[in-house]
Amino acid sequence: MSDDGILIRVEDLWKVYQLEKQQVEALRGVTFTIARNEFVAIMGPSGSGKSTLMNLIGCLDTPTQGTYHLNGKLVSAMTEDELAHIRNKEIGFVFQVFNLLSRATAFRNVELPLIYAGTRKKEREDKTLRALEMVEMKPRLTHRPAELSGGERQRVAIARALVNEPSLLLADEPTGNLDSKTGREILRLFRKIHDQGNTIILVTHDRSVADEAQRVIQVRDGQVERDERKGAQP
Repeated sequence: MSDDGILIRVEDLWKVYQLEKQQVEALRGVTFTIARNEFVAIMGPSGSGKSTLMNLIGCLDTPTQGTYHLNGKLVSAMTEDELAHIRNKEIGFVFQVFNLLSRATAFRNVELPLIYAGTRKKEREDKTLRALEMVEMKPRLTHRPAELSGGERQRVAIARALVNEPSLLLADEPTGNLDSKTGREILRLFRKIHDQGNTIILVTHDRSVADEAQRVIQVRDGQVERDERKGAQP
């Protein structure tokens, strides 16, 4: 099969942890592909292996066995420095905890990845404003996290994840700390970001959240139990 249009390819992915004298098989032979501009939910209960899989896809960990290609690059064979480069350039992370700097404005929080990347000031400002506009937070760019609601803070965190124009947006329980109404607003925002051409992987234990995606990969006992594709989103 040609890799044209494929962003992620994992083949026979295993992750085994050694705990004292016991081996724990967190992932057992996981194989799937994700195309560019797909919106995919990885779903499973606690202990299913979904968090381990997210860490491997996000280049936060390496597999015990198997291969992982991201954007045509063999990630599973990379050094720590190479993985750090991929995390900075290819992947935007959104977490349940917003991880914003409390003393920094929304603008500065979003701008920080570009500062670390050495982006020039004018380009940095343009990209930061564009990312804030994408999440409808441009009017609040001078506000600090304490002056923002939970939903607004998550929007700023999503803008920060998007500012480097990554190949992949990886979201771990992004509505977990939000009330149901705000959670629905954030999921609508993810659909909008997807409609603009971004690839999104949403990791969740919640079926109602997973159902927002085009495709649900159900993980149980370290294996893919089901892989369901749906029609276009309404």
